[in-house]
Amino acid sequence: MTDGSRTDLGASETHRTAQPGRDAVVVGGGLAGITAALALADAGVRVTLIEGRPRLGGLAFSFQRGELTVDNGQHVYLRCCTAYRWFLDRIEGAALAPLQDRLDVPVLDVAKPEGRRLGRLRRDALPVPLHLGRSLATYPHLSLAERAKVGRAALALKGLDLADPTLDTQDFGSWLTAHGQSARAIEALWDLVGVATLNAVAGDASLGLAAMVFKTGLLSDPGAADIGWARVPLGELHDRLARKALDSAGVRTEVRTRVTSISTDDNGRWSVQVPGETLGADAVVLAVPQREAHDLLPAGALDAPERLLEIDTAPILNVHVVYDRKVLGKPFFAALGTPVQWVFDRTDASGLKDGQYLALSQSAAQDEIDAPVAELRERYLPELERLLPGTRGAEVKDFFVTRERTATFAPAPGVGRLRPGARTKAPGLCLAGAWTATGWPATMESAVRSGVSAADVALSALGRPRPRHLFEVEEAA
Repeated sequence: MTDGSRTDLGASETHRTAQPGRDAVVVGGGLAGITAALALADAGVRVTLIEGRPRLGGLAFSFQRGELTVDNGQHVYLRCCTAYRWFLDRIEGAALAPLQDRLDVPVLDVAKPEGRRLGRLRRDALPVPLHLGRSLATYPHLSLAERAKVGRAALALKGLDLADPTLDTQDFGSWLTAHGQSARAIEALWDLVGVATLNAVAGDASLGLAAMVFKTGLLSDPGAADIGWARVPLGELHDRLARKALDSAGVRTEVRTRVTSISTDDNGRWSVQVPGETLGADAVVLAVPQREAHDLLPAGALDAPERLLEIDTAPILNVHVVYDRKVLGKPFFAALGTPVQWVFDRTDASGLKDGQYLALSQSAAQDEIDAPVAELRERYLPELERLLPGTRGAEVKDFFVTRERTATFAPAPGVGRLRPGARTKAPGLCLAGAWTATGWPATMESAVRSGVSAADVALSALGRPRPRHLFEVEEAA
C-alpha cells in the first residue's frame, strides 16, 4: 500500500487461509517495526505491519512546508552502526546516505577572535588510538594540559568493561571529573560528542551508555566514527524506499490504523484488534514507544511492566532557517560558547532552489522545547550571526522550529535495569524499539538492532530458521 489508504484487513483471503506458524503482526512502523517486518518476511513469514500515522519512519521523517521538504530533525549515523547500514542496504538506500571518507568535524568557538575560531576533530589512517592522536594534539579549543588529560581519560574509558552493570548506576560527568577532566574539556570535547549521541549532558548520562558510545565510536576501529547522513529527505529513505522494500517482501502495510488491544484466543493464537477488524497471528512484535507498549501488553507478559513507565524521555529541538543567499560553505559544523550545538546545510535535500537552508539540531533541549518561536528566533539568529559572518547581510526568508518532546528515552543512570529485552513471558510476543535493551542509546542503530532481536525471538517462537544475512549485523558489531 503506497497511497496511505486503509484496506479491509478482514477481507484478505491469504490471512484467512494462512498456515499455522506463518503469520505475524508488527505493531509500529518506525525503524524497529520496519526491520522486524522485513526480517520476518525474509524468513518466509506472512507479515502485516500496522502503523497509526499516515507514513512510516517513526520519529525520523519528512514533511512539506510550501516548496520545501523538511526533515523533522537532523539524523546522522556512524560507520560503526552496522545494523542501520544493513537497513540502508536492505531498502536500497545506502547511496543516498553516504559516509564521510574519514571523520572530519569542524568545531567553531565564538569566544575566540574571528579567524581563529576553527578547530577540527578528524582521524588519520592509523590504528586506534593513534588515529586521533594528531587531531587531539592540535585541537585548539583545549589547553596542552587538558589535551594530555583527555588522552589519559580516553585510555581509562577504553579499559571499562561494558558488561559491568555497576557502570549504569554512575553518571558520566562525575566519572570524567574524577579522571581529571575540566569543565572546559567536558564542554569542548566530551559533551560535544555525547550530547548529540546520548541526548543528555555528561552529568545526566549513564556511564555505561556513555562508555559504550565512546568505546564503540572512537576507540574500537579507526573508521568507526566516520559520519553518514541522508542527502535526501528522510521520508525518501524511511517511508518511500522502506515501503517499497516491504511491498517487495510481501508485507501487508497498513497506515492510519491503530491497534486497540492484543490478546490470545482459545487456541493460543494472538488476536490483534484494530477498529472494525481482528487480526490473527502466531507472533506479534510490539514496536511502539514504551508507554504505548505498556498499555497494549497483556497481563503477565512482563514481570514488572510498570518499569516501562519509569523510562523517562528527553526532547530534541530543531531550528530551521532559510537565508536568501549562501552563508555556510561546509556541510555541517559544531559550535562552542553558544547555545547553538550542530548546524547542517539542508539546501539540496530540501529542494530549495535559491538561497541556503540551515538546520540547527539542539539536543537535551529541556529548557527550550516549549519556548515560543519568536523567542527562539531572537535567541538563535544573533548566534548564527556571531558564528557565520555571511549571515550578517543576509535576509531571513523563513524561520520555523520542529519539536520532538519525547525524541528519545532519557539515558539517565539506572535506565539499564528498566529496559526490557525483546522476549516477553508471553510466547510469540516480542518487544522492539530503541528504548529496549540493545546496549545502545536511543539512536537509529538501536532501533534497527531492536527489530533484529525481536525478529530473532519471533522466529524462534515460530520454529522457523533465521535469515543469516540479517544476523550478520550482530557478528559485524
